[in-house]
Amino acid sequence: MGDDTLIQGRYRLLERIGRGGMGEVWRARDESLGRRIAVKCLKPLGTRHDHSFTRVLRERFRREARVAAALQHRGVTVVHDFGEWDGVLFLVMELLEGNDLSRLLEENKGHPLPVADVVDIAEQVASALAYTHEQGIVHRDLKPANIVRTADGTVKICDFGIARLGHDGGFTARLTGTGIAMGTPHYMSPEQIGGDEVDRRSDLYSLGCVLYEIATGVPPFDLDDAWAILVGHRDTEPAPPRTRRAELPGYLDRIILDLLAKRPEQRPDDARELGRRITAGRAAPAPVPALATARPRTPQPVGVRTALPSWTRGMTTGHKATGTALRATPPDPGAGLSGAWLPRPAGDPPVGAGATGAAPGEPPDPAPETVAGLAARHRTGLNLGRLGRWEEAGEVHRAVAAERERLLGPDHPDTLASRYEAAFALGRTGHPAEALRAYKGVAEARIRTLGADHADTLAVRQEMAYTLGRLGRHTDAHKVYTSVLTARERTMGADHPDTLRCRHNLAFNLGRLGRTGDAHRTAREVAAARARVLGPDHPDTLVTRYEVAYELGRLDRWQEALATYRDVAGARARALGPHHPDTLAARYETGVALGRLGRCAEALTVYEELIDDRARAQGPEHPETLRARHGLGVNLGRLGRWEEALTEAREVCAVRARVLGPDHPDTLVSHREVAVALGWLGRWSPALTEYRLVAAARERALGPDHPGTLVARDDEAHCLERLGRAAEAVDLYRRVAALRGAAR
Repeated sequence: MGDDTLIQGRYRLLERIGRGGMGEVWRARDESLGRRIAVKCLKPLGTRHDHSFTRVLRERFRREARVAAALQHRGVTVVHDFGEWDGVLFLVMELLEGNDLSRLLEENKGHPLPVADVVDIAEQVASALAYTHEQGIVHRDLKPANIVRTADGTVKICDFGIARLGHDGGFTARLTGTGIAMGTPHYMSPEQIGGDEVDRRSDLYSLGCVLYEIATGVPPFDLDDAWAILVGHRDTEPAPPRTRRAELPGYLDRIILDLLAKRPEQRPDDARELGRRITAGRAAPAPVPALATARPRTPQPVGVRTALPSWTRGMTTGHKATGTALRATPPDPGAGLSGAWLPRPAGDPPVGAGATGAAPGEPPDPAPETVAGLAARHRTGLNLGRLGRWEEAGEVHRAVAAERERLLGPDHPDTLASRYEAAFALGRTGHPAEALRAYKGVAEARIRTLGADHADTLAVRQEMAYTLGRLGRHTDAHKVYTSVLTARERTMGADHPDTLRCRHNLAFNLGRLGRTGDAHRTAREVAAARARVLGPDHPDTLVTRYEVAYELGRLDRWQEALATYRDVAGARARALGPHHPDTLAARYETGVALGRLGRCAEALTVYEELIDDRARAQGPEHPETLRARHGLGVNLGRLGRWEEALTEAREVCAVRARVLGPDHPDTLVSHREVAVALGWLGRWSPALTEYRLVAAARERALGPDHPGTLVARDDEAHCLERLGRAAEAVDLYRRVAALRGAAR
């Protein structure tokens, strides 16, 4: 095969991007859908190969297609198609723009990856393994070459060629018989080496080997003899990672060693538990670094070689990600300067040229350990933000920004990075006006030092637009989004993920401007582009489809909105899990659409199930749980069950007042729902009290002429009318009409 080959009249091979002993991987284009893809081909084998060997290889290839196609998770490579063409088996997959971990280590010249990257990769792979294991699939060949980190930081597991399904161990055993090694020596578990039954904990051991290597620069048993490597896995305790790299966090050292336990029952029970341990470790304050001590090693009789399975005879070491260990581990690349700083003016000595590396009269360059410490504190702030601890994250980022400004200067990229994160934290803690001012300062500095079209400049300007929207300044936000989008399309291309993210935000803002038709059209275009570029079930694609459904609802196209919400909920349940917050959000909107279509009994069922799931996942008093209960009450009323609706509304109102505050918008919505139920029950006097409470609170918070306040005053006037107080009602109607006229 060569460039421009067309497989089955559909898949055009463009460029070979990978080659192995048994196959090739090509960058290709799906001519039917117009999307970029990867095509993996199993090369035909010559007559010198044993027919049974060829048959097993082909069956493995088919198996990879079946197993991978059944998996839908952002951490697993998506398989689109499989077939045979002109005697060649081929597999059509999503095209991953990035590098596998083996390549990342090679490009890093054998140095370990930054600690923050190691932890992020560990967390993402744990999530993907948790999903695959829950589907009853054990990978059995997890290694750096089978884990890809894409350009946007997403980590994906690839190559399920020798994966085992939970119900067909015998069939898989036939695929991994004599003469065909199952796994790669540097990353095989002891039970896999011994030919014993393997389960999910074997994958966890292999993951431990991978993490050991990317954290230290070498695999746990860095030997050139296959037999010695296999015996090492089975009988020898590995040296703790921190003995090779002292700055590794203690919790990460413990996790890796626990993953490398010889007996499966001594390892974490499953990948979910592993993920929880990683998250907890990231959240804990960093202890004072100290070298870990080695575990006691299992003594082996001198000169005695324990027997290994017959299939290991003649086995080579196979590929490992890195070479021989470095004599000294270099500093964490992520702990130094960003590398984006402007060069010194001509004539200034470079850093390290003299005793301090500074020009006469200038402050000395900061010590490397000082800069590394600030980088570590910066990462701590990022981790606090990931945990939702935004107040603490903001304090860390502000302190680091001040120190970086003092040491590096106000316009240094690292200083601006900390100021950017401090602004982000302000936005997350309810201070959008302060966040906007902070973003503006960062944007001006980045334009001055990096240029208006630099990716970092565009990123901060996009956050400015988002913050303007949160402040209700949607016209200003639209102008900024449009400007940033034009620059992104010019510098990155229309289909770049960052460009599509900007277009998504633009669509959202169009909706807030009342341009519902434009918002729907733009969101639909972005959803189609994201499906083509990222895949139909990618979380970003689903976010935009969710926005499409929302705009369909605003256009009163509820049947289409319902179908879209259901599709999004199903895809999110498969990719993220049924209890993920994004899945639950789509299920909530499904209930809203059913109610709007008059299918209130179905909506009631959706809300009842959702309340149980929300309460279990987030707690009974979480705002989203209360929102689901509010939806339940609304649909009880629509079904004419007003006493039950009133009880539900009162209970939700009381909890919202306690948790969110008496004047919170959600609390006021519940007060109004109480009033509606009272009115339907003919109890107009207490209903009037509720309506007046809502109107007064909205007037205090929003002003007398705000649309929300005027709606509440209309409700109050209607209630007065039902109570026979016509003169008061007419007077109030007139006041509301005058305020509306003045607002126009």
